[in-house]
Amino acid sequence: MPVARPESSDARIIAHVDMDCFYVQVEQRKQPSLRGQPTAVVQYNSWKGGALIAVSYEARKCGVKRSMRGDEAKKVCPQIHLVQVPVTRGKADLNIYRSAGSEVVSILSKKGRCERASIDEVYLDLTDAVENMLCNTPPESLESIDEEALKSHVLGLNKDGSDIESGVRQWLIRRDADHRDKLLACGTLIVAELRIQVLKETGFTCSAGIAHNKMLAKLASAMNKPAQQTVIPLSSVKELLGSLPIKKIKQLGGKLGSSIESDLGVNTVGDLLQFSEDKLQERYGGNTGTWLWNIARGISGEEVEGRLLPKSHGSGKTFRGPQALKTIASVEHWLNQLCEDLSDRICSDLDQNKRIAQTLTLHVSAYKSGDLDSYKKFPSKSCPLRYGASKIQDDALILFQAGLREYLGSFRVNTEGSQNKGWAVTSLAVSASKIVAIPSGTCSIAKFFHTQDPSCSSAKQSHEQIMQGSVPLLPLTGSESHSVVVPTESQIGLPETEYSITMSSLNQPEENLKTWEDQEAHNVLAENKSPSLPSGSRSCLELNQTELKMEHSRTEEAKIGNLVSNLERQQQKRKTSKDMGTSSILRFFKGRNNSSSQTLEHGDTRILPSSATESVSMDNFLGQDSQRREAWKYRNDEIDPSVIDELPPEIQEEIRAWLRPLKRPSVPKHGSSIDHYFSPTKNT
Repeated sequence: MPVARPESSDARIIAHVDMDCFYVQVEQRKQPSLRGQPTAVVQYNSWKGGALIAVSYEARKCGVKRSMRGDEAKKVCPQIHLVQVPVTRGKADLNIYRSAGSEVVSILSKKGRCERASIDEVYLDLTDAVENMLCNTPPESLESIDEEALKSHVLGLNKDGSDIESGVRQWLIRRDADHRDKLLACGTLIVAELRIQVLKETGFTCSAGIAHNKMLAKLASAMNKPAQQTVIPLSSVKELLGSLPIKKIKQLGGKLGSSIESDLGVNTVGDLLQFSEDKLQERYGGNTGTWLWNIARGISGEEVEGRLLPKSHGSGKTFRGPQALKTIASVEHWLNQLCEDLSDRICSDLDQNKRIAQTLTLHVSAYKSGDLDSYKKFPSKSCPLRYGASKIQDDALILFQAGLREYLGSFRVNTEGSQNKGWAVTSLAVSASKIVAIPSGTCSIAKFFHTQDPSCSSAKQSHEQIMQGSVPLLPLTGSESHSVVVPTESQIGLPETEYSITMSSLNQPEENLKTWEDQEAHNVLAENKSPSLPSGSRSCLELNQTELKMEHSRTEEAKIGNLVSNLERQQQKRKTSKDMGTSSILRFFKGRNNSSSQTLEHGDTRILPSSATESVSMDNFLGQDSQRREAWKYRNDEIDPSVIDELPPEIQEEIRAWLRPLKRPSVPKHGSSIDHYFSPTKNT
């Protein structure tokens, strides 16, 4: 649905650059002998010679159209050269065209904020560049103007048929021009320069439109092709839109455009000027009504997003006519192919751009034979994306089975079988979305599993873990949408018996639990030559006997006091730090109720209920015979509440119940004697 955005009060200069028959140009660069020849790029299949996806201007002059099939194009133009798109895993491989498009984007992005709209088109916000040019080297001060700029088409100029280049020159160097027109003149010169640079460095030609917003710039780029540019001054906007068909506007080419034509009896965008904003809002709602009122006047506040990389990755294939898929086995086969392709692309994105995708979505088109409800759409399904081709394949098949059951409704077929139940799939597509950059120095819970380097895991470590396909990724709460990396048991290398979390008793005083939270605490301990803490296998009696001996040594007592002070200062710093950590423990929480204590566990990690004064301790994380890692603990009042918000609702309620303070039983205070540690207490 279109969104009405107010236009900035400051003048903007936006360019839309559209490559000319881009797929053909890429093939002509590979095979120079095709230059100047009628050529078309075909996505081949066995039905009528395949579909044309790009047609050269030489072939268009012979009557070839993109809507034709390969066989039909040969009949219309016998000398046409049909170049097949590379095929990988049974479908078209467009990587060569994506890479060529990136070459163009890298050149254009040097002059302003750049938004890659598709493989072969780009939006540029040149506002800063033109203002800088107008201040330092305005067009009227230039000794000469490039010939490519003089070939520009300025809408509303030279209506009398006079010399075009002379008219454009005068328009570019006018001293009495409106400030907005002066900015447009600078934009015209900059875009002409960029187009020349693209041609020199890549061999590709492109067309461009220059205007004050994205909507007008896109309209302008299509007016004069190939290898030309068009400028739309504000004074010519009304004339342009007055004769422009409604469906030429982006987002009005479908049902909304048809509805406007039939309901309002209009054919052009200019016809909308006769309706007030209130009238349009009354019929189409507040947002859409305001948007229609704006575009009728050439107003659009849509910003150039400054995106050089795609927002999502997708892989799909259509199955028309007799090729329609009618069994689960055939669907699974093609899902596997598409998921492998998608996995390659997101892994390449991770390698090159350090970005991770978080959501997997399945899109299906299908029909039901002999059913009055055959118009019903096959529901799209999504789930968290797991890296690894096999995992994506498994999840995609599960999504398809769930969608098929919903699509068939009362038929309730067995989606595990291969028998046709009166349905057929005409297209399959999988996509990876919600792609975010991996922030450098992102903290990970993995730091607790290393003895040598307790610092935050680097992006490289996170990358390796993601690529292995064994690391779940989840978005964080709050304004940041990063993903967290949680090491698995195989990465940690711990036996199950040495990887556990236990709860301390209410009866045990807090001072008897020594907290070693990170490697820095370990270093301080080593420096002070304090005795290491007992392992999880040592009894409570051994612990207390050790501490009783320590009380007799003033030197050891002072050293322990220094250590505790250091730990308390570090703990206070963590509480007051702006960065509370970006790691999430959601993957450690997996619902399970197999005992009265209601233990949540994931793998060999367990979280047990506790009161507000209880603490969680972990002993022997490394489990090495020669070197034991000291235990560490977290108090419940130190847990970030936002972490709990990431859990499913039913688990949130249970966890909050555990963390809710409980009334402490009436027990006498313990003294300093060891006898008090073993005094009986009431069970809560």
